[in-house]
Amino acid sequence: MNIRLNGKDKAFDGGTIMDLIKEYKLDPRRIAVERNGEIVHREVYGKTAVQDGDIIELVKFVGGG
Repeated sequence: MNIRLNGKDKAFDGGTIMDLIKEYKLDPRRIAVERNGEIVHREVYGKTAVQDGDIIELVKFVGGG
């Protein structure tokens, strides 16, 4: 399937938001996920299926000062 991830077209084999996060080796506790303009709550990352054509933004939290 094809998705748009952080503004770029990507091929994705399918699965859930959590599968996508793991594929990119991200820590799910340190990111926010937006799918088709709506925030996906962390509790449902593993239950939310990624669909062909989805527009997904993965935003990493970084500390600083």
